[in-house]
Amino acid sequence: MLMSCKFYSFTGASIPDGAETVMVNMFVNNSANSIGSTFEAGLDRDFTNALQEVLINQTNLQLTGVNGDLIYEGEIVEYRVTPTTATAQQTAAQNRLTISINVRYFNTNNEEDDFEKRFSYFYDFPDTQLLQNVKSEAHEIIFERITQDVFNESLAKW
Repeated sequence: MLMSCKFYSFTGASIPDGAETVMVNMFVNNSANSIGSTFEAGLDRDFTNALQEVLINQTNLQLTGVNGDLIYEGEIVEYRVTPTTATAQQTAAQNRLTISINVRYFNTNNEEDDFEKRFSYFYDFPDTQLLQNVKSEAHEIIFERITQDVFNESLAKW
């Protein structure tokens, strides 16, 4: 019983056998390459930090800058604001910020766990507010959801 606890944390993570370190490479911001999407400066750094925090806080893995047992990398592929509802005057009543991240996960001890997957989430806000006024809260909520989805896909296999 105690031996199995080494590979399971009480946060729901199932740490792969032999994994002691995790490396999170900087996520590249390629959002401007998607039609209708815009570039948001600093998004790459902020998302990378958010993913590192989730992995540190929810596992007993040590963060490393080289040769991690588990490796996360990818790119931000979408940063888009779109109207979601309209008024009778055919103007936007509500807007939606959508962020999409392409993630590659590698388990250097077991290639069967490797994957590449797109994760996306959104934040709705009224048309009476500018994105600049809600951006901090929006990023926090979106990153929390996406990083938890990445964590669940890679380490919470139950």
